[in-house]
Amino acid sequence: MAKKIGRNEASSSRSRGESVVLDHGRRRSSCGYCKSKAPTSITHGLSAYSLTVDDYQDLLDRGWRRSGSFLYKPEMEKTCCPSYTIRLKAEDFVPSKEQARVSKRMQRYLDGQFDAKKSDHVKDELNSSNVLGSLVRNKSSNEMDEKSVAQESSAKNSNDQSKLEECIHYLSTKIDSSMRACITSGEFPPVQLPKATVRKVTPQAKKKLTEISGDLLYTSSISFQIAAIFRRSQSEENDLSPSEVSRNSQLFELSPKAIAEKLACLLDQQGELSGLSIKACNGYLNFYLSTTETASGKAPVTVNSSGEAPVTGANAKRGGILNNHAVPPHKRRRLEIHLKRSSFDPEEYALYRKYQMRVHNDKPNEVLENSYKRFLVETPLIYVPPSGDNTVPPCGYGSFHQQYVIDGKLVAVGVVDILPRCLSSKYLFWDPDLAFLSLGKYSALQEIDWVKENQVHCPRLQYYYLGYYIHSCSKMRYKASYHPSELLCPLRFQWVPFDIARPLLDKKTYVVLSDFPTLQNGVSTPSQIPEKAFEQHCTESSQNKQHEALSDSDEEMEPDFEGSDTGIDENSSPEENNHVASADELTVGDVGNIKIDLNETRLKFKDLQQRVHPSQKSLIDSLEQQLQKYARAVGSELADRMLKLLSFRHWQ
Repeated sequence: MAKKIGRNEASSSRSRGESVVLDHGRRRSSCGYCKSKAPTSITHGLSAYSLTVDDYQDLLDRGWRRSGSFLYKPEMEKTCCPSYTIRLKAEDFVPSKEQARVSKRMQRYLDGQFDAKKSDHVKDELNSSNVLGSLVRNKSSNEMDEKSVAQESSAKNSNDQSKLEECIHYLSTKIDSSMRACITSGEFPPVQLPKATVRKVTPQAKKKLTEISGDLLYTSSISFQIAAIFRRSQSEENDLSPSEVSRNSQLFELSPKAIAEKLACLLDQQGELSGLSIKACNGYLNFYLSTTETASGKAPVTVNSSGEAPVTGANAKRGGILNNHAVPPHKRRRLEIHLKRSSFDPEEYALYRKYQMRVHNDKPNEVLENSYKRFLVETPLIYVPPSGDNTVPPCGYGSFHQQYVIDGKLVAVGVVDILPRCLSSKYLFWDPDLAFLSLGKYSALQEIDWVKENQVHCPRLQYYYLGYYIHSCSKMRYKASYHPSELLCPLRFQWVPFDIARPLLDKKTYVVLSDFPTLQNGVSTPSQIPEKAFEQHCTESSQNKQHEALSDSDEEMEPDFEGSDTGIDENSSPEENNHVASADELTVGDVGNIKIDLNETRLKFKDLQQRVHPSQKSLIDSLEQQLQKYARAVGSELADRMLKLLSFRHWQ
């Protein structure tokens, strides 16, 4: 059912200009997600010469997206990687632990307490006892009373946390290296293993482990994860000789205890865990204070007030402090976030080139200024200035670039559209030298906060749109981690909670999500959809998903569509091009009120029908079919609102 617009909203929309579009119809291109060489991505495309923010908001809510001035929508049931519009209600957002860590890491970096270079070279520092040694040694034999320890510990708490993270990261890296070595040596079967995780053992946890030495600092349960993967992989052993199957079956049956012992033995042989020793205990990898440290009479140290490294040994009652003689004074950094209207900026373009070449491995001749402008600067959206009446945010509506500047240096740019009901994230590029800050995740958190803050000025502005979610593409699943999110049903354009949609998408990549009550125990099929609605949908939604790149940000790559712009796909089969529309398809809506511009002559289609000579009736019939497809793609209401351009070649 078409959404009804109130009188005030409709009046506001008319006062914001007029949308003018050229319909390209169905387009085909190679897929940017599964990297298929076959032209399996099918889209409906529009070129927008001007577009009101109200019309684009409604297009978003029908599954459309823009790349520059080109609008596109995936033909979901035919494209290889169905792309679902995903959004989040900002005020309901609940950050995950990882997202919270990103914010804390940025704050420590700005406070001068996070040293990226030290993190990159942690191995060298460990070997010279600058990091791990400081975590397991006293500052000196000079003991301090409890009061002075508490004061200094409080002052250095943040710095200690940073060092702790570096230590845990290093230990995780060493375990990963050992796992790869076991696969290379044939001790483990050749399967894809997870990243190792290491966690500190808190004093509270140690109290429950009475059988474990008081010198236990860190532990990892990676052996249990590996054993589970081995069990799952065992059933996939096909096309192997009997001897290979026999050997791999023995390896797959390794227990967590046996796996932990193999890893512990290899780590111990490497001998690069300065200040720590490792043992395998019931499947766990445990890291203890080195016996040489305790034998020397030096007590281990309390890392900070959160209990990260327990105090034991001769000086346990008095505690200790970190060995940080060489720690320089903290250098605070200044972060500024500027929101500016979309325009070309040479500094932004330089950062974009660096990002594309370093992160996406583009060649210099592939990152041209014109393509950058076409992709990320040009916009059809008509700017709406602030009104002061709680209907428009202080920055206005339109296309913007959000700049992140640290100490005067541009480090990231988020390309966004600010619309009546949402902030739509389009692309982000950032300085590869600051990859450790996870600027993609950080910018997303800032954009969510922006929506929350501006809801005060504009109550209707409630949502954060993350672009397309592609369940079949592992690199795109991160978007669902912004919880609680919703996916747009591709048939009825209703919003369905992701937690409901996920089990359905696990079974099949394309699902009519609004049918979820009948799909809980099955997979979507045409028979489960009302016949008329399914017939309409099969000829309606038509578009491609775009290339939303890499891991931690909504990024869309520039489209490269093929085919004609006449509304007929030249690459489609003869059966598709000769398709005769059914009665249901032709009566989706009255196209007589669609406004068209034919060679600078503006009129409604029903008026054009009356003016055309009977000899041109076949052209009118062809145009009517095109308008029917156009109306189904954008919706009848939008089709009547937007001005549709026609070129003279439609009549040749």
